[in-house]
Amino acid sequence: MLSHELGIKEMLENSRSIFSKLSPEEKDELQSNISLTIFRRNEFIFKEGEKPNGFLYLIDGKVKIFKEGVGGREQILRMTRSLGIIGYRALLANEIYNASAVTLEDSLVCIISPEYLYGHLLKNTDFAGLIIFKLAKELGFSNSRTVTLTQKHIRGRLAESILLLKEKYGMENDGATLKVYLSREDIANLSNMTTSNAIRTLSTFAGEKVIAIDGRKIRILDYHKLERISKLG
Repeated sequence: MLSHELGIKEMLENSRSIFSKLSPEEKDELQSNISLTIFRRNEFIFKEGEKPNGFLYLIDGKVKIFKEGVGGREQILRMTRSLGIIGYRALLANEIYNASAVTLEDSLVCIISPEYLYGHLLKNTDFAGLIIFKLAKELGFSNSRTVTLTQKHIRGRLAESILLLKEKYGMENDGATLKVYLSREDIANLSNMTTSNAIRTLSTFAGEKVIAIDGRKIRILDYHKLERISKLG
């Protein structure tokens, strides 16, 4: 995990960061108006029903956003990687969180007060435009996932989830192993299926030489076949 000093530099200078659009003066001022917090693996960043106390930015780490359903079963709504915003919809809508955020690994989070967000950052039109863009992208993603999770069969849902993890977190140096290691339960919750169904379907994919499994590591062996399974649903 990045140190605080390196984390701030990455947050301000990386081209993927929303803060890279700020002027040098705005970046200097921002550094005096943030707090950084380390969250350990499997620690809650916020819980459903809580009121947002700031604008949360994931500098380094991996986070899952999930909603608890009937019987305590989780439904993972989205995954967030380094240089991503967490829970900002509730803050901008002045609502309580309608989902929870938990770290998948040790993570470094930047917290900005609502007063500074509204009083300074959102007055930068480039920054405000990026926030609107990200909200629109998330709305489109949510609409697509709703169709996927309600209309695709188990194989299609699981294949799409694996492809989603590849797109979100990328691959290890071998170019085939997903750069995120989820429990079978998390994979099931991401795919809207029971854990037993996720285990069986992963084993079927492995038997078909679509993927290879080593503990929590998933290696994609046949990307095109995985895509076909996802599209056919």
